[in-house]
Amino acid sequence: MATTASAPPRARTATKVAPKSAAKAPTTTTTLTITSKNYSSWSLRGWLLTRFSGLAFAENVLPPDDPSTRAEILLLSSSILVPCLTHEGIKVWDTLAIAEYLNEVCPKAGLLPADAKARAHCRAISGEMHSGFSALRSSLPMNLRGHFPKFKIWSRAQADIDHICSIWRDCLDTYGGPYLFGEKRSVADAMYAPVCTRFATYDVKLDEACAAYRDLMLAEPEMKEWFSAAKAEQIDNIDELDVEF
Repeated sequence: MATTASAPPRARTATKVAPKSAAKAPTTTTTLTITSKNYSSWSLRGWLLTRFSGLAFAENVLPPDDPSTRAEILLLSSSILVPCLTHEGIKVWDTLAIAEYLNEVCPKAGLLPADAKARAHCRAISGEMHSGFSALRSSLPMNLRGHFPKFKIWSRAQADIDHICSIWRDCLDTYGGPYLFGEKRSVADAMYAPVCTRFATYDVKLDEACAAYRDLMLAEPEMKEWFSAAKAEQIDNIDELDVEF
């Protein structure tokens, strides 16, 4: 019986599978918008708060001679350009709002004291710095590159200075120093840091405890970094007294 030859098997065509691309981890960019490091005390506060929190960020520095930025610096605009923190799609402006937000996202940094009573105290004196001391701001504006020994301080500014010193002494006595709320830097230290620069710029006479606190803050590595950048800053056409106080 004849056998029928079977057809040869068909060659299998290899199917090329495109290699799977590695899944890319979502990237987040944290930025802090600030302006002049020589003149802007609010930029310094926001920057210190973010550095104290340990949150990595990039700086977005607005030129102080830009008209909109200048209006912001001179308190003629309500746009709240600086400081402004952008983190994981969340935009936070106003220094105290930034402080509270950073305390939430970076709780281990201890920007606010753990004790409820101390925490309330810290918020109170930080709020006072945020909204008060207008005489000090108007007569002793922040100017890190300037030094004005024998500067004449008028009575209302001196009253602000005396009140700030009483706040410092109270905190240092109550919480034991070396910072305002003990051994860790807090929101309050960031809020009062620009005042330390003013006291140095205008050679303000302080008692021993307040002078020691001023010198401690000015010696912080973050402050030295900021001072170095301020000295390298190129700024033209800004009246040294016509700036953000």
